[in-house]
Amino acid sequence: MHILKSALVAFLFAAASASPAAAAELTTQKNTDRGVTVDVTPQNLSAGASTWDFKVVLDTHSGDLNDDLVKTATLLDDKGGRSVAVQWEGAGPGGHHREGVLKFKPLSPAPATIALQIKRAGEANPRTFRWQLK
Repeated sequence: MHILKSALVAFLFAAASASPAAAAELTTQKNTDRGVTVDVTPQNLSAGASTWDFKVVLDTHSGDLNDDLVKTATLLDDKGGRSVAVQWEGAGPGGHHREGVLKFKPLSPAPATIALQIKRAGEANPRTFRWQLK
């Protein structure tokens, strides 16, 4: 039993070490502008993931949140690469609070840094959220 536990611990350590994005705690970033707060949290950016997932929470006290995040979000890598979102799993357009997961195809090779940009209607510049992966 002890040998099995040791092997499992060694495997988990090696898997975490092999993928910096999976091992790192990527923190939630917040941006507030024009009465709308957007929180973004990377959830799964591991090399073996089928999608790279970002939890997105939008909050406001006025107006409706009608953003189509699949059309307005872009994932950027440190070499100038751009990837568009492939799916949104969460609350549909409208209301004062929306929450869900924005999914992208994994970037390969894994970049050292990434930035998620969300372009909102009526805002001159996209909101940008950045993380260091390596």
